[in-house]
Amino acid sequence: MIYTIIDVETTGRENRMTEISIFKYDGTQVVDEFTTLVNPESEIPMHITALTGIDNRLVADAPVFADVAQDILNITEDSTFVAHNVNFDYNVIGGEFKRLGIDFRRKKLCTVRLSRKLLPGYKSYSLGKICKDLKIDLVDRHRARGDAEATVILFELLLAQPKAVEVFNDFLNKNSREATLPPNLPKETFEALPNSPGIYFFKDKKGKIIYVGKAKDIKKRVLSHFYSKTKKSLDMVRETRDIDFELSGSELIALLMEDAAIKHNFPLFNKVSKRTIQSYSIFSYEDRNGIIHLAINKGRLVHKPIATFFNMRDVRLYMEKICSQYNLCPKYCHLQEAVWECSHYNITDCKGICRDEETSDEYNKRVHKAIYEVSENKQDIILKEKGRNSNEEAFIWIKENVYLGYGFIDKQEQISHQDDLQYYLIKQKDNIDIQKILKHKMLDI
Repeated sequence: MIYTIIDVETTGRENRMTEISIFKYDGTQVVDEFTTLVNPESEIPMHITALTGIDNRLVADAPVFADVAQDILNITEDSTFVAHNVNFDYNVIGGEFKRLGIDFRRKKLCTVRLSRKLLPGYKSYSLGKICKDLKIDLVDRHRARGDAEATVILFELLLAQPKAVEVFNDFLNKNSREATLPPNLPKETFEALPNSPGIYFFKDKKGKIIYVGKAKDIKKRVLSHFYSKTKKSLDMVRETRDIDFELSGSELIALLMEDAAIKHNFPLFNKVSKRTIQSYSIFSYEDRNGIIHLAINKGRLVHKPIATFFNMRDVRLYMEKICSQYNLCPKYCHLQEAVWECSHYNITDCKGICRDEETSDEYNKRVHKAIYEVSENKQDIILKEKGRNSNEEAFIWIKENVYLGYGFIDKQEQISHQDDLQYYLIKQKDNIDIQKILKHKMLDI
């Protein structure tokens, strides 16, 4: 069998190639070599230059990828593509060919995964550390030829191991996922993932959660990350050492679980729902003159909110609506501050409480009516969902328009009143992202 042992250097950000080195190996010796700098046709960031020594001036006169594409096709033809963390190098080269309209496909082997299988017990399988432990000279680290040459020596060592033929054949089996999985993820971890709805956690070498996702089918969705060629996915799977999961029973509860997990863990590779959402609530209080005020404050500071929103614009618009609908005073609804009497640009039907033209009792009656009718519009909703298994049911609890959380109940349990659900409730925080998720569900009902 012929192998082409390959290493590439890139610009980092867009993964445009800056250097490539290929050693053609026949199982006994190197029979050919192709090494060249490549002009990436884009800027090389300074931190990449600091790592590799390759800068814009060095590649200015180098060939662009289109000029060396045929050389790469020729030397890798009818061979098995080998690299340390093979998916990175393979996807970089595949991406360059894709820009030329060429579909690049080769069988592939990963020397990280092969090393873990055939040379177990080492603390790290990064190229630098495994070469140091195995006394392999690694010259010109982070340059394509130096890294590829060291990988050749490592590959020879792997071929010489007692179970090498069996392991290599298993890795090359088209039904095996060994070449697809992240280099540092045990195959057993992936195989243990269920084909069920839920959320999953990618973890790094320290066990820290670096990504949270949700899926109807956890195993299928996780596998799709390994096939993705986006820079985010490539970086993420390269850091992945473990994958954990939690079952949800339904896609809706998986969405709710995902949002909570992202906001709790702040994973490195989640960008969308990472922010903590500030809530704002309308509340009431009585001043020393016996006048009831309606006011706005941060949600966490309000014990019994009349209404809650997730941005200041919406809560002020709602306050204006209440103020206008019930002929309340903009001053005592705190739509105007530090004024003796109201003079709101939009709300002009105040009956004069701020000018002593109305008694506090008359005014307070309308405030009480507003509070009562706003409160009456609040809904208590229990959404039923599938459980995590056939003996279980799930629920989502919305009380007075506020999301309380979700829970799971054995079908044998007798629930006579909604308050009984509190014993099974997994409490969660409400926020604007949750409101959007639940709003879509309510529209479907």
